[in-house]
Amino acid sequence: MPISADEFAAAGLYDPAAENAADRLALLTWLADRGLTLPQLAAFANDPRLIPLAGDLTIRPGERMTVAEAASTAGVSVSAVERMRLASGLPPAASGEAVCTAGDVESFRNFALAASMFGEAAILQFTRVLGTSLARIADAAIALFIVNVELPARATHASPLAMAQANLDAAQAIGILPGILEAMLRAHLEAAIRRQRATTGGERGDLVAITVGFVDLVGFTPLARELSASELGAIVERFEALASDVTASRGGRVVKSIGDAVMFVAPRADVGCDIALTLMEAFADDAVVRPRGGLARGETLMRGGDYYGPVVNLAARIGDLAVPREILVTPAVAEGARGAPFRFDAAGRRMLKGVEDPQLVYTAARG
Repeated sequence: MPISADEFAAAGLYDPAAENAADRLALLTWLADRGLTLPQLAAFANDPRLIPLAGDLTIRPGERMTVAEAASTAGVSVSAVERMRLASGLPPAASGEAVCTAGDVESFRNFALAASMFGEAAILQFTRVLGTSLARIADAAIALFIVNVELPARATHASPLAMAQANLDAAQAIGILPGILEAMLRAHLEAAIRRQRATTGGERGDLVAITVGFVDLVGFTPLARELSASELGAIVERFEALASDVTASRGGRVVKSIGDAVMFVAPRADVGCDIALTLMEAFADDAVVRPRGGLARGETLMRGGDYYGPVVNLAARIGDLAVPREILVTPAVAEGARGAPFRFDAAGRRMLKGVEDPQLVYTAARG
């Protein structure tokens, strides 16, 4: 039976004399029609989270259980579940707090199976990579909704009901993500396997011979004091989009990006040079933001989706020495790109932090 206006009023959810009474009643009726009960609604009587409540409950539907109950159902220890949740980047649950779903139970079973195959320490590290990546995806999804739906709706003074409907539509759209993620993951696995096989030498599969590059935007920090958050965001989005597209189109991979800086890897020296120079050229007409970068080549350790070792440190260090609109490279990069349409001018020997002897570097350019 539908909940009446009088029942909403008795629960402290609705005041018929309020200026926004009609909008409020329309929202409450719509929420009730979606299956929300009066006690559920009453818990958010004076809470702005009442508007997105239907969407929020759609994200993780079903009954909730405590960590102990989920662990028991999955047939694993509570401590193993707690370690997995922590590695996933999720905060510890309070005693007796119902935070797990049936989907979590299946994840805990799969975690135990994977740990038996690869060892728990390795799976926990892999879970940290998953958690970090998915947390970023979640933040990106929220920002996508806020910037493109919520803020424009508020600017046009959309009704609470319209906001709630938009929120629910967005939450329900999450249902398409698993299929997209699986297809994309399999495609990336294929590409990663090709990269690994093309760059691995010797007996250790986690040591790869690659070109590592760092490019950052000189002038971004002082600019941050002058521009609005949205204007800064536009610059960062442009840079990250260019870095991603340019690197992927040339067979490289963006390893990480931090606002005004990006680290990438490329299978060959000439590919690395092309990526770095293309990023620099994209901002050739920008009088304020001026890219610079550094490239090094050699054997690096590949772990957890990242790369480590002296070659990585060297690329970062010489990138810090570059002046605006300059790409500095090591002799290994210059030698590796010989015959490609680039020229390398000696830029002298430079002292680098953490390196005892001066290092010879070259300036890379096209032609």
